[in-house]
Amino acid sequence: MLRYTLPKTALLRKSAQYNAVYRRGKRIRGQHFSLIFLDNDQGYNRMGISVHGVKTAVRRNRFKRIVREFFRLNRDFLPPAKDIVFAIRKECAFDSPQAVYDAVVSSLECRNKRKT
Repeated sequence: MLRYTLPKTALLRKSAQYNAVYRRGKRIRGQHFSLIFLDNDQGYNRMGISVHGVKTAVRRNRFKRIVREFFRLNRDFLPPAKDIVFAIRKECAFDSPQAVYDAVVSSLECRNKRKT
């Protein structure tokens, strides 16, 4: 049962942690969002969420809840031992964790195709 919890240690909580990921991380751009990855020495993934340009707190908080739920259910899907910042732009229209999953998968597939 503990596997499906999301402890506070799995989240980026301090601005210095976010700044380190923004400065030194590798960016994958999706449609209306970006994923920024940086290796960490924790041995597990940690995630932070940044919502840009969304004026109402209701929409900002809804996006954050949806992305946290995606991360909680799919932590093993993402590369291990990374700090990840999920940056959402105002045009984004995620309405479920499955929509986030589909968008992330398509972004990662596009990136892998460009590498080869």
